[in-house]
Amino acid sequence: MSEAPKTKAEATTAKNANSAAADAPAIIVHSDEELSDKLVQMREAQKKFATYTQEQVDKIFYAAALAANAQRIPLAKMAVEETGMGIMEDKVIKNHYAAEFVYNKYKDTQTCGVLEQDLAGGMTKVAEPIGVVAAVIPTTNPTSTAIFKALLCLKTRNAMMISPHPRAKESTTTAARIVLEAAVAAGAPEGIIGWIENPSLVATQTLMAEADIILATGGPGMVTAAYSSGTPALGVGPGNNPAIIDDSADIVNSVNSIMHSKTFDNGMICATEQNVIVLDGVYDAVKAEFEKRGAFFLKGDDIDKVGNTVIVNGGVNAKMVGQPAPKIAQAAGVKVPAWTKVLIGETESVEVSNPWAHEKLTTILGMYRAKDFDDALAKATKLVADGGYGHTSSLFIDTRESEKMQAHRDAMKTCRILINTPAAQGGIGDIYNFQLAPSLTLGCGSWGGNSFAGNLDVHQLLNVKSVAERRENMLWFRTPEKVYFKKGCMPVALRELGEVYGCKRAFIVTDSFLYKNGNTQPIERALDEMGIVHSSFWNVQPDPTIQSAREGVQQIRNFEPDVIIAMGGGSAMDAGKIMWTMYEHPEEKFDDMAVDFMDIRKRVYRFKKMGDKCKFVAIPTSSGTGSEVTPFAIITDADTGIKWPITDYELMPTMAIVDTDNMMTQPKGLTSASGIDVLTHAMEAYVSIMASDYTDGIALRAAKLVFDYLPTAYDEPTNVEARDHMANASCLAGMAFSNAFLGVNHSMAHKLGAYHHIPHGWANAVILTRVARYNAAERPTKMGTFSQYQYPHAKARYAEMGRFCGFTGKDDDEVFENFMAGIEKLKEHIGVKKTIADYGVDEKYFLETLDEMSENAFNDQRTGANPRYPLIDEIKEIYKDAFYDRPASSYEA
Repeated sequence: MSEAPKTKAEATTAKNANSAAADAPAIIVHSDEELSDKLVQMREAQKKFATYTQEQVDKIFYAAALAANAQRIPLAKMAVEETGMGIMEDKVIKNHYAAEFVYNKYKDTQTCGVLEQDLAGGMTKVAEPIGVVAAVIPTTNPTSTAIFKALLCLKTRNAMMISPHPRAKESTTTAARIVLEAAVAAGAPEGIIGWIENPSLVATQTLMAEADIILATGGPGMVTAAYSSGTPALGVGPGNNPAIIDDSADIVNSVNSIMHSKTFDNGMICATEQNVIVLDGVYDAVKAEFEKRGAFFLKGDDIDKVGNTVIVNGGVNAKMVGQPAPKIAQAAGVKVPAWTKVLIGETESVEVSNPWAHEKLTTILGMYRAKDFDDALAKATKLVADGGYGHTSSLFIDTRESEKMQAHRDAMKTCRILINTPAAQGGIGDIYNFQLAPSLTLGCGSWGGNSFAGNLDVHQLLNVKSVAERRENMLWFRTPEKVYFKKGCMPVALRELGEVYGCKRAFIVTDSFLYKNGNTQPIERALDEMGIVHSSFWNVQPDPTIQSAREGVQQIRNFEPDVIIAMGGGSAMDAGKIMWTMYEHPEEKFDDMAVDFMDIRKRVYRFKKMGDKCKFVAIPTSSGTGSEVTPFAIITDADTGIKWPITDYELMPTMAIVDTDNMMTQPKGLTSASGIDVLTHAMEAYVSIMASDYTDGIALRAAKLVFDYLPTAYDEPTNVEARDHMANASCLAGMAFSNAFLGVNHSMAHKLGAYHHIPHGWANAVILTRVARYNAAERPTKMGTFSQYQYPHAKARYAEMGRFCGFTGKDDDEVFENFMAGIEKLKEHIGVKKTIADYGVDEKYFLETLDEMSENAFNDQRTGANPRYPLIDEIKEIYKDAFYDRPASSYEA
């Protein structure tokens, strides 16, 4: 049995916990007694670092961010295993955020030399580093906070000595080591980052006394010690965020925002809502929505049992921090349904004697009824004053209620006032409001006894209120400059190369089958008629390889074309795009270009501009991939098995030519696989968290064309009308998912192809309705994170597409079921097999690869746009359902 192909994530594994003892360019403190001497060494390293230029610093900052980003999953696993807190998949987001968003925020910020110069006024501002930073890292966010603080120190030319939490020292120091080794490899001095191997009270106190500044993130006792050390300290205070739901608020959005926040990493981010205060007029509706989305309302004595289990002696019970709701209930001796996501205690007192009035840092939420807005403000003010001064407060309201918003703003003594925003994700910045700085250290100003207000940044001298209203980020609709379609259009469209673009030399990329069968001859004739010299490369394999691309690009460099024409299926077009990139920018690296991103606009790696040297024309010969209008390409290293998924709009072809004449010889198997792939593209684009009015219309039309014409194209291969409409469907769906992106269906299908060699379209089809049911859950475990995606509504979207395709029913549920049945009928008609096992996949090998395949599907770039944010175990269950043909009537949490 051959081994499964290796992925990029596997090719670069994180250092394990034992690496703290290995040789490395770190300063490691092994005993309390040697700390002072080690700090002297670190100061020498920092002194050298202080002489670096901005260019040197930015190179180091970039390398460190890339390295941390690449190890987000192993570090998340390590943090959960070591601390027993939180959710691994959510810690992946934290690690990703700490690397990618922080890099994006500060990549262009000048931190060296002259910052401002006013010659007329005689004012010059010069940046100088502080020196040695003492970084105290909490157990709740051990890896993401380490990444965040390390990157800030590297960007500002400071050295950093870490005092990790004893219960999280291995994961913290592993994260620091990953950043440090990448930084040193990029030119940073050795010893610029270090850590205390066996943290103790004595060592931490010594470090805080001898450092130049302290970054203190953690509990109140530690922060107090930092401020009492005699060293300048940037510490944070506790949060006790009261979220008011006004009677003008969008209830569905409000409740789902709170649930999304409260369940993120099991409620451990200190900005998370701790109590919700609901106006009387909407109280019952809010309660019903909470119950619908997985909250369980405690009754009677159970309220006190849970409250007194989580809050003990006026503080949070460490054993309950970051734990799932059912586990908390069990510890309190309370029975709740297994699906419970959050425990809610309806309560009245806002006094500190009430455990529900405290910061809880876990999956429980206090709920108060307010008779009017003034009463709500009074309750919120008291909760802030007794446990969350300076931290965060939330308001859910119709933003036209400006007087109420001003009253709330004036009353709240908090440095983050979040409007209509999930507080966990919103408070840390740059996700739901793009002016709020991304940070994992949230200051509370003088109100909270802190030396700075707001999210940790370079401006820490004033208390600044940041009123952050929720905003939907800019979207886009990007296509090739020109798209030509209709049977026989290719020779006419190709005239553009000479008449408009002035091309003189064309290079054709295709596969051997198409070349030997003469499919490229019409292109060559058209080029000859225009006097355009041409050459061809036809050694493209079904899964294009780097080796093949390098062979082709060598011919391209020798030939020096001004246009590349890729003809074929997705493989030929992908290979052509890669050759185009290698030709225009030979210095770029695939491992950089393939770096994953949460938001394509904020990615660490930036693609160079394409098209200045050479244009790119894509001509499909099958009706499936839509690659002629997409910014995607996949290339495989034949030596290592690593697949590099390359995504960027610079890879968008200059021109697409969709000529049905090139598709009339598709065999039935290709018609089936490519056709159902089109439907998958349309469905995933339509329910994507990034779907828009611009992508919705073409996704709907593409889906309907599949239902109307794929059976005919399959049954009657020479039917021109059916082929023509399927070609259009493929191109339309390609445009839709190029801008809305895909989801977990494609993530899982990619791995079925990589591990078990199921053709891509059929790999999508065999799980299609199961993934749709999974996405359609009204109470998903997690929903996707994107500012425009307000609450789970995938079922309504599927039903809308179903109606457009001709399926009816009395309500969304019935239409959805009929739509799913219609898809299954279509699959049967075109020969799609029912299960993974039916494709000859060996059960033993399937089970052996299941864990790895599921994790890699989770890590696939397409997963991020899925409406339901998947857990790895959930992906695994869908795979097993599809292998064993188990019923999938519900995937509710």
